[in-house]
Amino acid sequence: MSKLSERLHNLRSNFDDAYQRLDIDGKTKELKKLEDEVAQPDIWHNPEYAKNKIEELSMRKKMVDAWIILRGQINDADELLSLADDGLEAEIAAQIADFEHQFGELQKVLRFFGRYDAGDVILRITAGVGGVDAMDFAEMLERMYLRFAEKNDIKARIVERVAGEEAGLKTSVIEMKAPYAFGRLKSENGVHRLVRLSPFNADNLRQTSFALVEVLPVVDKVVDEIDPKDLRIDIYRSGGHGGQSVNTTDSAVRITHLPTGMVVAIQNERSQLKNKAMALKILAAKLAGLRDEQHAENLKELRAGKSADWGSQIRNYVLHPYTLVKDTRTKHEEHDAAAVIGGKIDGFIEAYLADLVERRENGA
Repeated sequence: MSKLSERLHNLRSNFDDAYQRLDIDGKTKELKKLEDEVAQPDIWHNPEYAKNKIEELSMRKKMVDAWIILRGQINDADELLSLADDGLEAEIAAQIADFEHQFGELQKVLRFFGRYDAGDVILRITAGVGGVDAMDFAEMLERMYLRFAEKNDIKARIVERVAGEEAGLKTSVIEMKAPYAFGRLKSENGVHRLVRLSPFNADNLRQTSFALVEVLPVVDKVVDEIDPKDLRIDIYRSGGHGGQSVNTTDSAVRITHLPTGMVVAIQNERSQLKNKAMALKILAAKLAGLRDEQHAENLKELRAGKSADWGSQIRNYVLHPYTLVKDTRTKHEEHDAAAVIGGKIDGFIEAYLADLVERRENGA
């Protein structure tokens, strides 16, 4: 039993350290404040705000409860071990192994040490060079991320989508909500490259196409920091493919941040106010990323530029003459390209996070 006592002692020590580093007690207090806010009847005067807060409460509670429940189970196992005889050794060993596995999963959040890692994320997918193939590839990436979200309990919503004339899409903006959503998906930021036999070419020739994925943090506070004098807001008529009311109302919004030259256009909603709010949200996310990239103290210090550009190719998807998906940064690769495109990108995310942790520990 001494070996089990040692295992349990090490588990408790590591668990307590992670519990303190993540400030679970502080998160529990924040959760109580959020519960009190949601319990107020007045919150339903703004149904959309109330809905978002309830979703936030559910996600936060799920994470905090997992840590509290496991702490109770470890305490119970400690008491049981002090009273048990050798006949219960196998049962206790199985319990400790289960607790070690649960802790191993929970402590993965310790890899998220970035400023925005704990929050929600906005993905912006843009078709690049490659014509119709590139637009089809952009749609493939959209589907990949939506399936990844579905498999990982991440709430995803398409907030802007501009379809291609023949196939695929020109642009897609997806908002994803879950604890550490940004931290889990920041590995995807950059240019993705596809090589395959083109289904849109009469001669079925090999085609290379590109798509840009921008991974942006949801940072509501940055919206308040933006000086209205730095914005040019244009209202115009929605265009392209769409449903009822498209091209009949001036609801599309284009916002230009004059100091940096950043432009965000949204036309998905029929409401001009909703399009403006989403455009500001995306602009704030892009500015937050640029601020980190330029190590600026505030938005006033930002220079012209953008967080993701066409020179930062990060991943190759080769479907012909062989199948291979390979990350150019971590060298992680998967030979089942269909599974990757079907949302199985966990290996790429894990490799990227492991590389970040290693470089941080080495002071790089």
